[in-house]
Amino acid sequence: MNIVISCDTCVARDTAACADCIVPMLCGEPQHDAVIFDYEELRTLAVLAKSGLVPRLRHQRSA
Repeated sequence: MNIVISCDTCVARDTAACADCIVPMLCGEPQHDAVIFDYEELRTLAVLAKSGLVPRLRHQRSA
């Protein structure tokens, strides 16, 4: 299972949440790219975020 995360579909885009989201950190220019995670990668990011090593994923897909 893959999870596609794009700033183009995020309801938190251009809000304060963007400043502390890992997606812009990974993409560089999030307006033009998407990040695709598999379940294990997403789980790894969650563990790293819980440890404070990376920002947590703040993506909220618009309906």
